Amino acid sequence: QVQLVESGGGLVQAGGSLRISCAASGRTVSQYGMGWFRQPPGKEREFVAGISWRGITYYTDSVKGRFIISRDNAKNTVYLQMNSLKPEDTAVYYCAADYEGTARAMAVAYDYWGQGTQVTVSS
Repeated sequence: QVQLVESGGGLVQAGGSLRISCAASGRTVSQYGMGWFRQPPGKEREFVAGISWRGITYYTDSVKGRFIISRDNAKNTVYLQMNSLKPEDTAVYYCAADYEGTARAMAVAYDYWGQGTQVTVSS
C-alpha cells in the first residue's frame, strides 16, 4: 500500500511560480512512474506531467516550457515546479503513482492517488 500526500498549493498571481510536492509513504516508489494531474471545478481530471522510473519526463502541451516534474528518490518525493502561471492553471492538483513505472497520461493507469492540493492563479 502506498500513501501519497501533496503539499505546497496556494494562491499566486499570474506570471508567478509555485512548487508543489508529493510525499510517498508505505512503500518506496523509486520504481514507480509518478504523475501529476489536475482538475478544475466542474471539469474532468487531466494529465499534467509524468516521470517514469528511469527519469523520462512527459508534459501536456499546455504546460510545456513552463512546468518541470522531478523526483528525489532518497526522499520518496516527487515535485512539480510551475512557472509563468496562468489563470487557466487553477485547479486541484493530484499526485499519482503507477506501479508499472511508465508515467502514462491516462489516469486509469495509476494505482495510487493523493488527496490533492489547491492551486489558484489570480489575474
